[in-house]
Amino acid sequence: MTDLIQTDATINPGNSGGPIIYPNGEVLGINTVKISSAEGIGFAVPINIIKPIIESFQATGSFEEATIGIYAYDKEVIPYLSDTPHVNFEKGIYVAQITKNAPADNTELKEGDIITSIDNQSLNTMNDLRQYVYTKKPNDEVTLKITRGKINKEIKIVLGKK
Repeated sequence: MTDLIQTDATINPGNSGGPIIYPNGEVLGINTVKISSAEGIGFAVPINIIKPIIESFQATGSFEEATIGIYAYDKEVIPYLSDTPHVNFEKGIYVAQITKNAPADNTELKEGDIITSIDNQSLNTMNDLRQYVYTKKPNDEVTLKITRGKINKEIKIVLGKK
């Protein structure tokens, strides 16, 4: 999980999911996880990532999470990973793993590819991808622009249900 908001709110089993609220009543984020090895350090998901989920519940009464079926890393994370080869790229996210039997499996997408955009929306972080996919439904088709070495290509993927 990236781009989380650090908080000193007490988060215990059963009470995650509560909002962090500005004094004017606006929701900043949703408490999600705490560091169990430290007292009083928790993290919240920013509200802009949660908004598509809320909007889906308001419009339809439910939310079905769509997925591409990949594990990918932001460019800032790559140097800290021992199991990832040294890659240098300006923008996009690095595909570290494709989940077996997921939508990206058996497509042209390969581990080691750099995804630079989805449906012409630029990607620089996994949160960019996650936020966009949250606006989609399972069975929606998306177009990824990828870079593989010196090759640029477009790959269409039908999203699955997570």
